[in-house]
Amino acid sequence: MFSALTLPAATVLALSFFVVGTTTATPAGAQGRAVHVGGGGGFKPKYEGSDEYDGFAVPIIIPDFGQNLFAGRLDFRGLDDARFEAFRADPTGRSGFVAGPVIGYRFEREEEDGDKLRGLGDIDGGFIGGAFVGYRFGVFGVDAAYKYDFGDDAGSLIDFSASVKRRISPRVEITGRIGTTYADEDYTQTFFGVTAAQAATSVAGLQAFEAEAGIKDVYVQVGSKINLDDRWTLRGQARYARLLGDAADSPVIETEDQFSGSLGLTYKIYTD
Repeated sequence: MFSALTLPAATVLALSFFVVGTTTATPAGAQGRAVHVGGGGGFKPKYEGSDEYDGFAVPIIIPDFGQNLFAGRLDFRGLDDARFEAFRADPTGRSGFVAGPVIGYRFEREEEDGDKLRGLGDIDGGFIGGAFVGYRFGVFGVDAAYKYDFGDDAGSLIDFSASVKRRISPRVEITGRIGTTYADEDYTQTFFGVTAAQAATSVAGLQAFEAEAGIKDVYVQVGSKINLDDRWTLRGQARYARLLGDAADSPVIETEDQFSGSLGLTYKIYTD
């Protein structure tokens, strides 16, 4: 079952610089200033552990100053994980260390999102901020990111991943990634725990459950970038995650299997 989601206006403006997919360097011979505009959409679980899905849509606005100064440093991995490579040991980004900020947004969780949530109260949406560091060696890369959730004392996450990026034709690039996520106790208790007070008001009769810090999930993600011509670009990604530990044992979840995906189309407009 699907339903539509809308992002707060400020979040749309921020994330529109990152959606959808991974952008790469501006091709040689087209280094002038430009802006990529378009739209994107996708789907995600209604809440972590849900077996139902929500759809979302966002505008895409990506400034391109040429010479790999902005657009080529963006990496969109999800609405809650958009990265900017502010530091590169190698200006091309193909080898050595990279680091920079992470921003994102987490949708609210409402009681109406699932039968097991009724009586537990809502969890407001919130902005996500943090930083990442990674290392590249050719087509391979590894990285770690710290992400703090500013909504409802939701806690923090540490994401570890390894990736491979291959250009399979002059116009098509594929990225594969595997990873795992560590969640602190504040995060796991907020999204997977059930307090005694919540157990007393649970419509589904859930028992109290204390969720502790630990590995929250493992995941695999595949992304693609297709330059349809010199101006049109199609980007997409799909992700599967498997909940583990106390997240998987939580009485609020409906399934450990979590799927998400996105697709976006942009048009490049030269400004000089």
